[in-house]
Amino acid sequence: MVEPEEEMMERTPSVGEQLLAAREAAGISLEDIAAQTRIPTRHLESIEASEWDKLPAPTYTMGFAKSYATAVGLDRNAIADQLREEMGGMRATVTQSEVFEPVDPARVMPRGLVIAAIAAAALIVALLLWNQSRSLDAPDNVAPEAAASVDNVAAAAPAAVAPSAQGPVVITANEQVWIQVKDGPATLKAGILEAGQSYEVPATARAPVLTTGKPEAIRISVGTADAPPVGPAATTVTNVSLLGPDLMRGPAASAPAAPPAATPGAVPAATPRATRRAPPRQTPAAAPAPAPAAPTGNAVAPAE
Repeated sequence: MVEPEEEMMERTPSVGEQLLAAREAAGISLEDIAAQTRIPTRHLESIEASEWDKLPAPTYTMGFAKSYATAVGLDRNAIADQLREEMGGMRATVTQSEVFEPVDPARVMPRGLVIAAIAAAALIVALLLWNQSRSLDAPDNVAPEAAASVDNVAAAAPAAVAPSAQGPVVITANEQVWIQVKDGPATLKAGILEAGQSYEVPATARAPVLTTGKPEAIRISVGTADAPPVGPAATTVTNVSLLGPDLMRGPAASAPAAPPAATPGAVPAATPRATRRAPPRQTPAAAPAPAPAAPTGNAVAPAE
C-alpha cells in the first residue's frame, strides 16, 4: 500500500508550481517577469496558483504560460503540453462568461477622451441643426460670414479628438508571427512573437521599418491609439514605416498617386502660355537709299 507521503512525492508538479519554482531559483520577482513579458501581474499569479477561472480564454492563457516558461528558462513546448492536459479537465466547469482584457490596460483610450469625443459630436449635431433652422427662417440677404463661422467650428471640432501620433510604437502579437524590425542597416528585432507578446520600437530609432508575412496577426499601437492595419491578410509586407505619423495615416497615405489614364478621343489640354514658342523675329528690311536732291533755282545749267 502506497503511503500518502509517497503519493505526494511521485506526483508531477503542476505547471504553476514548476514556473514558481524556476522563478524563485533564478531569483526573479514576479514584477520582473511582468515587465519582461508584458503580462499583467494578476495573470501571472493566477497561473502560479492554477486558478484557470481567473484567466482569459485558453488560447491567451497558453501563450502567457509559454512566455513565462521562456523567461525562466523552461521548455515552453513541454509546459504547453502539460498545461493543455491540466486545463482540459478544469475549463469544462467554468460557467461564467469571460471578458478578454488587453495585455496593457494603460493603452485603453482614457474615459475623459471618450466623453470629450461624444460631447464634440453632440455639439456638431446641435450646430448643424441650428444652422439649418436659421437658414429656413432667415431672409435671403443674410450675411454669408455667419454661416461660414458655423462651418469653421464644425470643421475644427473633429480635429480636437483626432488620434494622436505621439507616444511609443508597440507591436503586439495576436497569434504566433515572425517579424523583422530594421533601422537602416541595423536589425533591431528579428524573430517570432508568441500570442500576447509585444515589442516596443526604441525611441532612438530614426527610420524603423517592419517586414512580416502575417500582418493580420499583429496589432500596432502609437501611444494610446491603435494604428490601421499595415497590409491585407496573408500578404508579405516589407519596409513599412514604424514612425508614429506614418502608421496613423495608414499604408495608402504615403503611396504616390497614379497619373490619370488618358481617355480615348479626349481633347488634349491647351499648352500653357509659358511654354508656347515665340514666333521667329523678322529681320527689318534695309532702308532704301535716299533720293538725289532736286536742283535749286540758282544751280548752273550745263552748257550745250
